[in-house]
Amino acid sequence: MHDELVDHLTRSTPLNRGEALRVIQDVLAYFDETTEEFVRRRHRELQAQGLLNATIFERIEAELKYRAVAPPELSLRQLRRIVYG
Repeated sequence: MHDELVDHLTRSTPLNRGEALRVIQDVLAYFDETTEEFVRRRHRELQAQGLLNATIFERIEAELKYRAVAPPELSLRQLRRIVYG
């Protein structure tokens, strides 16, 4: 899984192959959160820091702009149309 990216990380960083794979898996898992999961997690984290809801929701709103968005699931036909027009 993600061999090309693992190879790139092992060439460009001091990480070995196993470490590079773990980093990739951690990053992918982080960005695999749904919007709802992200909002709930960030609310818990910010609340634990003692912030008030007004501040928490403003911060979450700002952070949501920088979240990765998963592409829609594409059918084989849609994939073919991307390639062949």
